[in-house]
Amino acid sequence: MPLAPVRGVVWIAEQMKNQAEQEYYDPRVIQRQLAEVDEAHANGELTDQERDELQDGLLARLFEVQRRRGAGEM
Repeated sequence: MPLAPVRGVVWIAEQMKNQAEQEYYDPRVIQRQLAEVDEAHANGELTDQERDELQDGLLARLFEVQRRRGAGEM
């Protein structure tokens, strides 16, 4: 019985982690962020290097989504 509150906190933390991962690896979110990076670059808010670095990170996430789906993880 004394561990019940701890288990509840652990369960909540796991649920929060799962939700955050779902949002982080949501292809729609990533595609929207890619569009925002392009728009910021077009508006002169980002240098070519900054744009490229941000795009690389976003594309890596998108490839991870595809890898996970291919492996049946998501």
